[in-house]
Amino acid sequence: MLLHVFLESISTPPPPEFARHIPPRWIFYARDMGMMIFVAGLGAAIRTSLRWRQAEERLIEAERQKTEAELKNLKNQLNPHFLLNTLNNIYALIAFNSDKAQEAVQELSKLLRHVLYDNQQTFVPLEKELDFIRNYVALMRIRLPQQVEVSVNLEVDSGGALQIAPLIFISLIENAFKHGISPTVDSFISISISGHTDGTVRCEILNSNHPKSGQDKSGSGVGLEQVSKRLELIYPGHYEWIKGISENGQVYSSILTIQTKSL
Repeated sequence: MLLHVFLESISTPPPPEFARHIPPRWIFYARDMGMMIFVAGLGAAIRTSLRWRQAEERLIEAERQKTEAELKNLKNQLNPHFLLNTLNNIYALIAFNSDKAQEAVQELSKLLRHVLYDNQQTFVPLEKELDFIRNYVALMRIRLPQQVEVSVNLEVDSGGALQIAPLIFISLIENAFKHGISPTVDSFISISISGHTDGTVRCEILNSNHPKSGQDKSGSGVGLEQVSKRLELIYPGHYEWIKGISENGQVYSSILTIQTKSL
């Protein structure tokens, strides 16, 4: 009996006044169609975004590989350039002082590990780089005449945390020894490098200005050109390099400031 009453209740059509409030079927079709279009559009947008993201990642990776290849090429050029200049200095010593030449060879051996091995790293501790510079200056002092004054001030107050691109300063120092020395008049070279807790590394080199003759092709500016290229590759937008000759033409200055913690 109860089942019969229930079946009659669900099979009975709704009252006329209720039927008037049921939306037309096309509204439901439009709603469903709108949802389908929205979902399809959202899926297409996600797929497009993923493709753009993948393309951007491929571009970044290609740029990274290009930068690494350029840096490797510059390092491969820098090592022979540096060693050739150093060997030329030792060769010049042999002609007039064999004892000093032997001392120079010993100093050179201290430099080789840094040049041949540490230079393969993208960055090295700043303190290690400064040790290398101390050894290089000691090597160069051996052949200097007495009237050349060389002052070196190397300081790091960062607790050993600072990293720097290897050999980034050596061409600046080589340039000072090349143009800052005269065999006949008093000359000076001042080298100051400091590292600070805010990540700033500052290299200031001053030397008396003794331009070489136009026929002197030693070095030929290769080292300084490589410094510019390496700075643009490693520290783009995070360095300042000011260099030039004083108004009286007697002093050449090269001041390089690098912000290492902005990378």
